Amino acid sequence: MEIKESSKITETMSSNDKSQEILPGELLPGEIYPGEVFANTADFDVNIRQLLPRYDELLDTIVACIPSESQKVLELGCGTGELTLKLLKHCPNANIIALDYSPRMIQFAKSKIEAAGYGNRWQGIQLDFGDWAAGNKEIGNNFDACVSSLAIHHLTDEMKWKLFEKIASTLKSGGAFFNGDPVLPESDFLAEVYKNFREKLAKENGISLEEVRSKVGKSVTYGYSSQDCLATLEDHLLMLKKAGFKTITVPWKYYRMTVFGGFV
Repeated sequence: MEIKESSKITETMSSNDKSQEILPGELLPGEIYPGEVFANTADFDVNIRQLLPRYDELLDTIVACIPSESQKVLELGCGTGELTLKLLKHCPNANIIALDYSPRMIQFAKSKIEAAGYGNRWQGIQLDFGDWAAGNKEIGNNFDACVSSLAIHHLTDEMKWKLFEKIASTLKSGGAFFNGDPVLPESDFLAEVYKNFREKLAKENGISLEEVRSKVGKSVTYGYSSQDCLATLEDHLLMLKKAGFKTITVPWKYYRMTVFGGFV
């Protein structure tokens, strides 16, 4: 796939750094941090599958792209640990360092991972990976792989690019990075196509999107993350190229949901 330079991304990357960390305040009832999605953490695993068609297929694709012999893996935004569990099964010798700024997500993931018998191969760290990308925190290097799902799209484009640079510099030579996220539709028409399809699919499966959305919390800005800051797939691929990834690929795409990444 030929990646043509986007003037929007070039301008973003060449400008002075305008991304600022927003210090968190105390959450009010019903408020959540970006990426937590649902007001009740226990609702996440069931309802995300109703909200996002083929959620498990997205996770399985990420896992399939990570070499099974990987021993040191970094996960950015571990959430409730769904991707983590799949990775631990796929990479039997891997130890995973998982970052998430949500204390309730870290605790929920920890409980699931320990119950599955993988507690000795997982370390959860409460940390905003935007801080790591900005150079404010360090967690080591020489990772065989880095993964993320439904988290990076909360960063501005400038911070996405900084994060991709940080990931590339932290991976071993030949290391893999794969991310599953929504992307910005290429046109208003396609945005409407995606919306109509999701509603049609939900109806066919007897899912009330209104009921699922009623469980979604009110997202407030935390650290470097805010409401959805979507970029097009083309712009993501350009960022990866500029960040130093040598092989860039899109192994899976389903309407606006994608898995993309590459190797350094």
